[in-house]
Amino acid sequence: MKITIELDDETVAELKYMIELHQRCGAASPQASIEELLARVASSIADGSRRPGSWERQVLQMMGLVADCEEHYQYRAEYGS
Repeated sequence: MKITIELDDETVAELKYMIELHQRCGAASPQASIEELLARVASSIADGSRRPGSWERQVLQMMGLVADCEEHYQYRAEYGS
């Protein structure tokens, strides 16, 4: 599935800077483009959604992205509902 996301200029500028830093200085998980970076972030969000004990879930909790229901606190081996 292909989706389109619109970002403001400031966000794009910062993401480009992150990519430059990855290329110049290295990173544990270097990304070569904004699209790759956003895909990595989206994948981590999806993992955190289905795995309550994961480090990714901590990110979702800090961002307020965990639904306030018991269902979202159950481990799921598969993606989706």
